[in-house]
Amino acid sequence: MKHVAIIGAGIIGVTSAWVLRQQGHKVTIFDKNRYPAMETSFANGGQLSASNAEVWTNFGTIAKGMKWLFRKDAPLLMNLSPSWHKYSWLGEFMTNCTQYEQNTIQTAKMAIESRKYMQEFANSAGIEFDRLNCGILHVYKQEKEFAHAHKVNDMLSKAGLKRRRLSPEEVYDIEPTLQAKLIGGYYTESDFTGDIHKFTTQLANRAAEEGVQFVMNADVHDIHHDGAKPTIFWKDLDGEKYDETFDAIVVSAGVASRHFAQQLGDRVNIYPVKGYSITIDLDDAASRNAAPHASILDDQAKIVTSRLGENRFRVAGTAEFNGINTDIRADRIAPLTRWVETFFPDISTEYVVPWAGLRPMMPSMMPKIGAGSKPGVFYNTGHGHLGWTLSCLSAHMLGDIVTSKDNQLAS
Repeated sequence: MKHVAIIGAGIIGVTSAWVLRQQGHKVTIFDKNRYPAMETSFANGGQLSASNAEVWTNFGTIAKGMKWLFRKDAPLLMNLSPSWHKYSWLGEFMTNCTQYEQNTIQTAKMAIESRKYMQEFANSAGIEFDRLNCGILHVYKQEKEFAHAHKVNDMLSKAGLKRRRLSPEEVYDIEPTLQAKLIGGYYTESDFTGDIHKFTTQLANRAAEEGVQFVMNADVHDIHHDGAKPTIFWKDLDGEKYDETFDAIVVSAGVASRHFAQQLGDRVNIYPVKGYSITIDLDDAASRNAAPHASILDDQAKIVTSRLGENRFRVAGTAEFNGINTDIRADRIAPLTRWVETFFPDISTEYVVPWAGLRPMMPSMMPKIGAGSKPGVFYNTGHGHLGWTLSCLSAHMLGDIVTSKDNQLAS
């Protein structure tokens, strides 16, 4: 048995801890926040979506980004201020366009497999997370976007994902609350939605009951490696300093993973890509009746929705390249509210709760799951916009790698 430290108590860190503990390891999680799941795992779009596995590394995404450069309300926004990391990351992103189809198919396969593990986690831990099995409905207003969707569907089919192409009438049959004029859609019945924050916090509580130690309000400022084992140095809220040596370390720190990897002698080229969401409390009967149950994905606007129980409606989207910055901008929230008013005009948007989080993106759009260059160093990070979707499979992959290395050392 190893004593494994995990940096980060978001969805990836907590699912990793759960698996490693189930495999017999002693586990300690460090996080700078007071509670688990307080950053990117707090208020995302809620979709568990193999149907959204298309990676962004295609030339169409680049062309759209160029067109939207000076639109503050664009789905993709770029801060043009000089930054070596940002521009070198974008250069590496462009070189990965040659792997677009291969990576999309691989991501979809992982997403399909991860859905099975998620239900196992929920059952074994006794978690209720507002799961809704109403499928995900991709909707289209323009022929150009719909034509691209047909090509994406061919790739997803190669991964084994079953989807149904829909006429406008069939879209409205599945989700009659939709009010916008549409030309068609795709429906993935096997996809579902849920509250990532509820899932993560409840799994963290169960993990603690199983013996996982949570060190919260921990400012991990340094990690040393003596060639055999890593030592973590951290401070608490009062500035008191601590350090502890572990048999192994798993870096699952979201956008901070790049910084910790550098301290461990590895290159994990994550860039923070900001996304926004709004949560609408469906306080009145008219809003509850007007809100969809099927999860919607508008590919043109890059907006997703989830119904979280009967009384909450989550709308999320956009991508912003602006460094480590979680400021909530009114001009980025406004398009989400306008979208609701266009697609579901009978939902009251008088009061909405805005949020912003940072997606940890690798240039390939593929997560980093595996061993580092030094003994006992592992990574489970860089899942981008699909951390929620891929989390449970990623945790199992990570656990198998850690345990395999442990068995090799034991023999």
